[in-house]
Amino acid sequence: MGEISVKIDNEIDETDVIDINNSKLPHNGKPIAKIEVSPNEKYLVTYSREDNSIVGWNVEDKVEGQIELDQPFKLSNKNEDTLHHMCVSDDKKLVYTYGIQNRIQGAMYDMMNDNSKIEVDCGFKNCQYCTFNLKGELILYCYPNPTIYIYSSKTKNNKWKHTKTYWIPVQFIFITISINNKLYLFLNDSIYEWDLDTEKVIKIFDNYKEIKYNNKLELQRYVEKNIKITRNENFACIKTKNKIIIYTIELEIHVASLDINNVTQLNMFIKHPDLCPLLFPLLFPLSNSIQNSEFWEKCLGHLKRSDQLLKNFPQNNIHVTSKNAFIILDGKIRKIDLEKMILNRNSLFKDSNELNYNNSDEIIENWYFDNDFKVNEGSYETDDRLNILLSNPYMYTDIIHVLFQEVISNYVYKDKLEKIQNLTKWVVINTGQDFELQVFKKFDDSSEWSLISSIIEPYQVKIKRLLGIKLINDNTIIILRRYGPHIYHLNENNKSISLIYFYYMDLYSEKILSDIYNRIFSKPTLPSPNRNSYFIDKWVTSIKNNKELILKYGVELLIFAITKHDLELVDDIYKRCIRYFKEEKNNCVFLSIITSTMPLLDEHYPEFISKYSFDTAMVMNSPIYNTRYHKRSSYHLHPFQIEIINLSWWTKYNELMGRLYNNYKKIFWLLYVVQILIIIPFLPIYFATFYILLKYGLVNRSFRTYDALTSLYFYVDNIFSEFKNASVIVFVNPYINFVAYPKDYNWFSELIKPQSSPFVKTTMNKDIYKTWNGESLINFKWDTYGKYYYAIIWTGFMALLVCFTAAATIPQEYIDENVQKQLLITSIILGFIHLTFEIRQIIYDPIKWIRDFWNIFDVIAYVLPIISSIIWLKTNEMNIIPLLSFSCLFLDIKFLLFFRAIEYFGVYFAIMISVAQQIVSFLVVLFIIIISFAHAFYILLIPRSQYSFDERTNNNDPNNPWNLANTYNLIFENGTMDSNPYIIQPPNGNTNMFVNFSTSLFAMYKFLTGDSSALSNWSYADNPSLAILIVLFSLLIVVYLMNLLIGLLNNAIEKDNNRVSYLIQKAEILAEIELFYLFPHQRRWKTWFPEVIYYYTDADKTHEKVKEMIKNDEWDTDDKLKKNLLELLNIEQVVNKPVDEAILRKILEEMKN
Repeated sequence: MGEISVKIDNEIDETDVIDINNSKLPHNGKPIAKIEVSPNEKYLVTYSREDNSIVGWNVEDKVEGQIELDQPFKLSNKNEDTLHHMCVSDDKKLVYTYGIQNRIQGAMYDMMNDNSKIEVDCGFKNCQYCTFNLKGELILYCYPNPTIYIYSSKTKNNKWKHTKTYWIPVQFIFITISINNKLYLFLNDSIYEWDLDTEKVIKIFDNYKEIKYNNKLELQRYVEKNIKITRNENFACIKTKNKIIIYTIELEIHVASLDINNVTQLNMFIKHPDLCPLLFPLLFPLSNSIQNSEFWEKCLGHLKRSDQLLKNFPQNNIHVTSKNAFIILDGKIRKIDLEKMILNRNSLFKDSNELNYNNSDEIIENWYFDNDFKVNEGSYETDDRLNILLSNPYMYTDIIHVLFQEVISNYVYKDKLEKIQNLTKWVVINTGQDFELQVFKKFDDSSEWSLISSIIEPYQVKIKRLLGIKLINDNTIIILRRYGPHIYHLNENNKSISLIYFYYMDLYSEKILSDIYNRIFSKPTLPSPNRNSYFIDKWVTSIKNNKELILKYGVELLIFAITKHDLELVDDIYKRCIRYFKEEKNNCVFLSIITSTMPLLDEHYPEFISKYSFDTAMVMNSPIYNTRYHKRSSYHLHPFQIEIINLSWWTKYNELMGRLYNNYKKIFWLLYVVQILIIIPFLPIYFATFYILLKYGLVNRSFRTYDALTSLYFYVDNIFSEFKNASVIVFVNPYINFVAYPKDYNWFSELIKPQSSPFVKTTMNKDIYKTWNGESLINFKWDTYGKYYYAIIWTGFMALLVCFTAAATIPQEYIDENVQKQLLITSIILGFIHLTFEIRQIIYDPIKWIRDFWNIFDVIAYVLPIISSIIWLKTNEMNIIPLLSFSCLFLDIKFLLFFRAIEYFGVYFAIMISVAQQIVSFLVVLFIIIISFAHAFYILLIPRSQYSFDERTNNNDPNNPWNLANTYNLIFENGTMDSNPYIIQPPNGNTNMFVNFSTSLFAMYKFLTGDSSALSNWSYADNPSLAILIVLFSLLIVVYLMNLLIGLLNNAIEKDNNRVSYLIQKAEILAEIELFYLFPHQRRWKTWFPEVIYYYTDADKTHEKVKEMIKNDEWDTDDKLKKNLLELLNIEQVVNKPVDEAILRKILEEMKN
């Protein structure tokens, strides 16, 4: 192999060259300080600080043993002796960073192409971390402006361009980036995992013990030193100091905790082959208390005996990945197959003679039989939870397929079946009277079988039901019985057998079994249990007693319990979910079982929503800390979600402007002036647009800006921005998965009748919005998308209002006829657009639409202008003035109704609606009484003879309109008056309003308002019945009932929680926007509809709220989470209530008597 060198610095033309064929050791025999392996473990590089060199090694060509040296080269830059980090790709692209503090630089070389230097478009300035992912993409983390750059492996002119850029909020502390594009961050004693592909974030760890630190740098050093993370598709393992937490990806909870200094626990956990590749990398370098322990003797013993490993060697010289272990020996690298290492360790439990381990039988015996084996119960429990997860039947569908096919080919009921695997035997007995399952174990091949555990299930009807069995592993068996497949799991720790899967079906014939297999069980995934499965008590009991099962099937079980009206089961599931959550804050996923079924609970058992609202009030996510916020805004109840901002387009634009600024000054300044000229005429639109861009993270003020568009906005914003400090607490909103929509959808169906979320179905439940959780939920939705879409809807309505009002109001002499027609046509188009959304609401839920008064009002406001415009255009005459007046009236009122979403006005709209709903029955009674009086007056005052308004009718009927009309008599000179009328004012419909029943009703309404003119044409002295009716009406209606109505209105206003009613009103608006104004794919955006929402609260206001809740007996003093909040706020747990003086006097009087 020829000489190979790498050029590091542009100012240095020559590098030291090392002949790799000479007898020198790598790095000239100097110790190796760093080892890095490529993502797929095809190549490896080592770094020696003393020799200031990097050496490449070929890993792929060697299965095990000493690997081959490939390429060494010596670093020449004077700053490169402070190398911080390095990484290498599978195709030998080398990247490393070096420098001091904030002057860190980086370099990248292609070791397969004459070590040519590779440039990156954004440079390596302040690059703190680098790695390659499985796709061969380069990922850089830069600080102090925390940014993630992802570079594609496709190069152009030997220069890599970034494809994605993410900005990390400054409060986060970087941990690491995995090869499968998982970014890990630390915040408020919690660890978050961010998927750079899907942009989904989950919390994988929550530290109960608050970490003490003086500044962020000290905390950063703590995180870097004590936290390590490994992950695969099923589990994530988090190492914090001497603890390893195992987190399940599917269920999103912690399932186990391991003390790495406890050899017994290591034995217990490391025996799982799926966990070994995750645990081994976290155990190196070894802790001092176990590095010479029996555990590592078992793991590494065969290597020492085969001379692959020295008898005594520095165990810190082991670098472990998910596939291999690399050991540094005499300056060279030995590769060890991790799978063989694991098998060697596990074989010790099968063959006690391999290591001359004289008492291994005793250990294994104690493992199953000795209650004095010193392992705590928590370890037993978590180990079995891991066993259940690792025995997941959904992962072994091929075994289930084989079982079905065997039974179909030989459909015969059996009396007894048994299976043996390794040192475990399962026996299934079906006598027809009962079903018995037995598990036997033995210590070695020569020992006898010993019964470990058994269960017996009696049958009510004597019938043989056993069809076949298969073992999934030593501790898990699938049994196919007549009523479906059963999967049982053996808990080795407490020697019990539990049912972990069941699907009910009646397989009474071979044909039925074959048909069900083809329809249901032949698919690559195992079906979830059907509804009939939950009628079986043993299956329900198994779910309730296992955390993992209740997470998988809890939602279906709770739905079953609600629809079956099994209140006891509903209450049991609810209490278990709350208890599991309060055991560990990271178990928020248990709450999603309740929130996902809230629509059904709201319909059948609404008291559980009220209970949930107060049980989960104020779930603290972080301790008190200080922050700065804008004076014009409030941080109290400010919602947020943990997210990283994608700035890919913004970075590319900023980079382009930066290149123009540095290389093409004239073009840059010309463009700058053009931008200023464009901005000036559109300043309001410009500021609004940039506010939205900044809100949604499309631009960011953390980067240096060159252009006028962003520079002007940030400059003006800084001038008018005033900030103040405040102490805040972060709470988690317990409505987990409450706003999320189903993932699977049909685009066309969603436009006609969209699927809904639990939030949409429960908007009218007041209990949700009585706590800060509900209010913060509304704030999040409103701030994220609600207010922007509401402004667009309002603007669209304003266009309709302006067009129609202008056409109907402006006099003909001031408006051109063609312009008027265009306004009317525009009104018709806009009216139909708005009406389309109302029609979609009617199709979605007709009953709910009719019950909402605002919907009917909206339709009238849209339909009347459309009809008026069409008639006007068709007839071209102004003979529809009444229709125009009503159209404008409803449009104007509709405009006013848009203010109901603004809190200042919305509270009053909420009062009007809620109060009207409470007194509607009283208004019905009042209306019936008014109708009754109108009927009485109509009977009394209706004309009894024929009459005509066109011709005078002279008769003695006192109710005749001509006899009630005003008359004018002639007065003679002698003062006498002519008995015959000289002038008669012709009567009209208002002379006697009781000629028909409709006008008599209107007359009563006028009397109700104080206008009695309709009854003033009769003489009360000559009509005593009329006088009596007037007195009765005025006393009963005007005096009594109207004053009673006023009192009822006052009570209703005082009784109703106006703020809660306003929040419900706002929730209805948001639900309407979600369903009918957002596209189906928008409703699936995780940034708009996240699984978990957090919110800030002001510490002082929280203190006041907690004291208020304690005073009102709304605080659970036994709740551990609430106790922690009391301690944080320095509130005494017992609050003395003031004594009611009236009650005290009453007690004293009773004592005297």
